[in-house]
Amino acid sequence: MRQYFILPLRSRPKPMKPQAAEVFFNDQLAGILQKTGQQYSFRYDPAYLQTDLPAVSLTLPKQAAAFVSPVLFSFFYGLLAEGVAKQIQCQELKIDEHDHFTRLLRTAHTETIGGVTVRALLPKP
Repeated sequence: MRQYFILPLRSRPKPMKPQAAEVFFNDQLAGILQKTGQQYSFRYDPAYLQTDLPAVSLTLPKQAAAFVSPVLFSFFYGLLAEGVAKQIQCQELKIDEHDHFTRLLRTAHTETIGGVTVRALLPKP
């Protein structure tokens, strides 16, 4: 009987794929939230800027320029569960408790406090 061995390929560091989400205010697209490496950005949708609808947060006033931060913006962090609810979500959804962006994408698409929801954008093939 022949034996086959699987040899490991040379490992190259995988480039970080940007993660992105659409941010909605009362079911209207308000902007795009992205994570690239260790940087977060939020940019309002140009059509949303033309409406009389309010900013999604006082800390993210309506403007054309992108907001950039090394940490998840406090407004979006505030949409996340804490304590026991956080532990249950992370166990059930198999999410690292420290991966706030993935937690946001997996849990803030429905039934959030207020009118803001966050829905993951699927990468283009």
